Amino acid sequence: MFVDEAKILVKGGDGGNGCMAFRREKYVPRGGPSGGDGGNGGDIYIESNPNDNTLLRYRYNREFRAERGRHGEGSDCHGRRGAAMTLPVPVGTVVFDDASNEPLFDFTEPGQRFRAARGGRGGRGNGNPHFVRPWHQAPREHEDGQPGEERHLRLELKLLADVGLVGFPNAGKSTLISRISAARPKIAAYPFTTLEPHLGVVSADPGAAPGSGRIFVVADVPGLIEGAHEGAGLGTRFLKHVERTRLIAHLVDTSDASDRDPVHDVEIIEHELAAFSPSLAEKPVIIVATKLDATTDRTRLEKLRAFTGARGLLFHAISSATGEGIGALVRAMADALDRLPKPAGAVSAQGADQPRLAAPIGPPPESRGEKR
Repeated sequence: MFVDEAKILVKGGDGGNGCMAFRREKYVPRGGPSGGDGGNGGDIYIESNPNDNTLLRYRYNREFRAERGRHGEGSDCHGRRGAAMTLPVPVGTVVFDDASNEPLFDFTEPGQRFRAARGGRGGRGNGNPHFVRPWHQAPREHEDGQPGEERHLRLELKLLADVGLVGFPNAGKSTLISRISAARPKIAAYPFTTLEPHLGVVSADPGAAPGSGRIFVVADVPGLIEGAHEGAGLGTRFLKHVERTRLIAHLVDTSDASDRDPVHDVEIIEHELAAFSPSLAEKPVIIVATKLDATTDRTRLEKLRAFTGARGLLFHAISSATGEGIGALVRAMADALDRLPKPAGAVSAQGADQPRLAAPIGPPPESRGEKR
């Protein structure tokens, strides 16, 4: 099951309590306060995993609590630190604070880590050197551990692809991606066959030596209809997967079986994209007329060709059934991607050029006063 949104509760482990104790053994001439410190609570990390492609694991299991720190003990025995917890997410996941809707981290590469909840600091015991002073050599002060950080987070998956296929339902998007890649979405002759996005890896130079050809990723997005930005049809739920793409391939059905005006269809989809996000309306577009094998009357095809030519857009006519025009389309996609700038590293959810790290990556700094 493809799940691209989830809400979870994360809570760092509570810190252990500091201990109050005194050594009074017969053969310990310098006894006195010996209460150990409590251990720090465990942190919760979120890490991008290239082997995951859905947030299904967080659909039913929504609360995650790290281990608390062990309490301090006598004889200056400090409590053990709570074990950290790591939550894997797919590459392309954006983490939001559910209360403020603030983007916290954007996972754009495998292996990135983000500290989602900090563990509580362990309390101090009454042993040296915390409370002992020359004028106060038998302190009874000690501290309780601090509670771990608790946050409500929203995880939102945005697929990482170079080209996004958009268009009306049954325009031929799934058939095209199955023809140019190894993706095998469900294909049928009725609208809304595709109910979830699919990714396919496309090679633009199939005859090139291994590792030297141009390779890019294509995303098949479920069909849009007029009024999608207001919730009609499948709505705009899946358009967030097109936000990361560098190029949009707009598929239009010009076959004899379709009684729609292809130019009007293009204008409708452009309006829906712009209503969802102004950045989508600014992405470069290739207009693709599909089902050329079933187009005997070329009137609407030529009308669409003239419309795209007047606007300076790239135009291709293909038949996924016979393969006509597909090779030229794939090469045109690769050429367009070569001309477009590539994303510079990770891109934050706020649109900055560099990732916004809300917490350091890796173990917590020593300044937290970790007990040994």
